[in-house]
Amino acid sequence: METVKLDTLDQKLLTALQTDCRQTTKMLSLKLNLSTTAVHERIKKLEKSGVIAGYVAIVDQVRVDKNFVVFCHIKLQQHKQALLTGFEQAVSLLPEVLECYHVSGDYDYILKIAVRDMEAYRKFLVEKLTTIDYIASTHSIFKINEVKRSHVLAF
Repeated sequence: METVKLDTLDQKLLTALQTDCRQTTKMLSLKLNLSTTAVHERIKKLEKSGVIAGYVAIVDQVRVDKNFVVFCHIKLQQHKQALLTGFEQAVSLLPEVLECYHVSGDYDYILKIAVRDMEAYRKFLVEKLTTIDYIASTHSIFKINEVKRSHVLAF
């Protein structure tokens, strides 16, 4: 996958959309000192090139009772391609897993998991996660307080 060259206006547009993607092209055109047509064309170009991969609503985890966040480190039994692929496919199907990263170091993967509480996590761990054949061990770290969470990439 190749990178896309972004000019200053594209960067400003992306920053504005990451902050609030519900802004109208009129609002964005005023911020960027561009015509609405130019803003619309730039957005379509960024979508078509894959720079803008999609649009989402950011849900308040507290209000939906999913504020118990766990970072689970996973060590696999072996590092064969079939095991890696099998693990990644299996973990991708678990809705509690918000993010999964293949990492270097003592563990093979780090998962970010959001559930209701410790009991819900225990149930998830026993009934779902550890039933995946390829896992040798897990190590769980629990969120105490969220200091910063951002969805905005800096340019």
